[in-house]
Amino acid sequence: MNQPLLLVEEKKQTILMTLNRPSVMNCLNFDLLYALGDEIDKLQYRTDIRCVIITGFGEKSFCAGADLKERASLTPDEVKKFILTIRNLLTTIQNLPLPVISAINGIALGGGTEVALASDIRIAADTASMGLTETRLAIIPGGGGTQRLPRIIGVAKAKELIFTGIRVNAKEALKIGLVNQVVPQENLLDACMDMAGMIAQTGPIAVEMAKYAIDKGIETDLATGLAIESNAYRVTIPTQDRVEGLTAFREKRKPVYKGR
Repeated sequence: MNQPLLLVEEKKQTILMTLNRPSVMNCLNFDLLYALGDEIDKLQYRTDIRCVIITGFGEKSFCAGADLKERASLTPDEVKKFILTIRNLLTTIQNLPLPVISAINGIALGGGTEVALASDIRIAADTASMGLTETRLAIIPGGGGTQRLPRIIGVAKAKELIFTGIRVNAKEALKIGLVNQVVPQENLLDACMDMAGMIAQTGPIAVEMAKYAIDKGIETDLATGLAIESNAYRVTIPTQDRVEGLTAFREKRKPVYKGR
């Protein structure tokens, strides 16, 4: 019996999605992109879930990018369709109201690094390596890498990595701000679940609005960004959660947030 291309597990208000093509280093093909897209779409309506974690099966590879064997068989029009599919999927991941954590358990190249870039938080195993290596194949990143990488690590360093197509190890990725944390391989999922657990203690609407304000505000001038923040703040004012937070503080207990 064939294993599903995407493993999905729910625990502690967190959805864990595992790319499951270990024989080809969890490379992305059309079917895996569609499977991932279907699961992400379902989460648009889940108010009981607080966080999403994306990782790869095994210890060797998070995702080694596009499936080049499939790519070699595609017509130019099919290649365009593939690029549009992955770009739209990663935009959907970035725009998901829930925080998304990439658990980078090994090699993340090309589209694999782009999946991580579309996430909100990146936690890497100490064995991980990352890179946008497309120029070594005489193409460029097509899933948003040329836009997201400079926004995360700065223009000059992004140009260096993309122009040369080099890989960086976990230590270097942490140094340049490409990942948030580096942990031992065996502790990776625990570290990600700990992060998800801390997020789950906060107000759901507040986190959604904070993500919205950051993502939209960073694309604008400061004055516009502050206006976006102000509008996002207003959304939290009439919520039951805000009242619960103040009440719990006064009563010296943990708040119980319901996303209302």
